[in-house]
Amino acid sequence: METMTVERVIDAPIDDVFAWLTTTTNYTRSPLVVRCRLTRRGEGAPYGVGAVRDHLWLIGWFEERITAYDPPYATEYVVDRSLPPSRHELGRMTFAEVDGGTRVRWTTRAEMRVPLLGALLTRRVARPVITRTFGTILEAADTALTGASAGRGRSRAPRARTGGRQAPRG
Repeated sequence: METMTVERVIDAPIDDVFAWLTTTTNYTRSPLVVRCRLTRRGEGAPYGVGAVRDHLWLIGWFEERITAYDPPYATEYVVDRSLPPSRHELGRMTFAEVDGGTRVRWTTRAEMRVPLLGALLTRRVARPVITRTFGTILEAADTALTGASAGRGRSRAPRARTGGRQAPRG
């Protein structure tokens, strides 16, 4: 199981950043996302607890269910079904007010479900692709909310962090 985290500071109010990033249809502004839709509304809010999101990204198809919703500070989800098949323990976005805007931290903990090769494929293939996709979605949010493009504005580029087992260097 690998933990993958991407962070970005977006120069916009926390409420706006939370609203944009919890509305799954906005993800299609990333070039790596094909289709996103809400297939079941959540309790108390469209993307609240119990909501089901359907994502088709260049890296695969994911059916996600919202498990926690605490606007404007956090949302959590689990991937119930996916292609390619994966095990998923956690998906979380947290939001914090900081100098320069709102810090978003997007974390997922998952592994490709492939006998004997799942951990290696996750580390070598899935991890870089997932963190890149998260980064492009955060970049799209930044652009939509601030009009900034890469290298402009006060926001910083996404920074990927990884946890779990590290690939050997050499």
